[in-house]
Amino acid sequence: MKIYAFEVRDDEREYFHTAGARTKTEIVLDPGMLTSDKIPWLEPGCAVSVLGMHQYGQMELDLLKKQGVHCLSTRTIGYNHIDIDYARRIGIHVCNAQYDPTGVADYTIMMILLCLRNYKQALWRTQVNDYSLNGLIGRELKDLTVGIIGTGSIGSTVIRELSGFGCRILCSSRSENDSVKQFAQYVPLETLYRESDIISLHVSLVPETYHMINTETLSQMKKGVVLINCARGSLMDMKSLITGIESEQIGALGLDCMEDEEHIVHKDLKTDIFSNRDMAYLRQFKNVIHTQHMAFYTDSAVRSMVECGICGLIEMENGTACRTQLC
Repeated sequence: MKIYAFEVRDDEREYFHTAGARTKTEIVLDPGMLTSDKIPWLEPGCAVSVLGMHQYGQMELDLLKKQGVHCLSTRTIGYNHIDIDYARRIGIHVCNAQYDPTGVADYTIMMILLCLRNYKQALWRTQVNDYSLNGLIGRELKDLTVGIIGTGSIGSTVIRELSGFGCRILCSSRSENDSVKQFAQYVPLETLYRESDIISLHVSLVPETYHMINTETLSQMKKGVVLINCARGSLMDMKSLITGIESEQIGALGLDCMEDEEHIVHKDLKTDIFSNRDMAYLRQFKNVIHTQHMAFYTDSAVRSMVECGICGLIEMENGTACRTQLC
């Protein structure tokens, strides 16, 4: 079986070569996205690995099926860019990736601390030799209540790591995780919104969670709440965030992802015209920290993403158990 891997970054190439040699599999690497015009050029019966920067809906999946592609992997944990229900109906097997949650959990706590200590403003000042302290007074985690939405592998790791800071931790999730109950208290989402000084999102992007942070939910939160999103940008409504920052209902934002980032993420656009006005406007505020959708980005995670992408395809093609199979 030949495997075509798309959206391949330079940091993935070594791991692809290692995986190909170990599994004796021919892997064709392409840095570009698998768009509909490329699908007819795939070798019939091959398998395909992608990242999350292109949508694979009914048209793309039908083209893959017509080309004899029965196995598709995404080298990401999130899979909202693939129409899983339709893939299941037409007989295309799909798997995602898994990696150690520590990297994203560490990054989340870093974001919390950067927001609480006004680091963006401090960094700006030091770059122009301004070492004044006015307006930079911070807050300590031990005095605050942190709300964690979603207690899967990443959310539960954040909770465990946060427990060492001495803060009160609330959590809310569709299903309870017994391992976190020694560190956090499960409460209804409304209670978490009402009582938390800091709220961090660790849920998948599905129809039920789309824009879960919006004007209505923001109104239920404390004045000056700190919001952290290292999950998926569309969990938060961009226009509601702008209004929340302008009104100071939101005290600070730590964002590793933003809504409508698909066309810019992981690209060098410094000499381009930047046309996303809402994104440009939101990130210019002194209390908004925005990074490159890189919370996942560690050597360990990249290695696991590639290995899951390749091994999952081989397992699905051979009909053996694939622990990351979605359909």
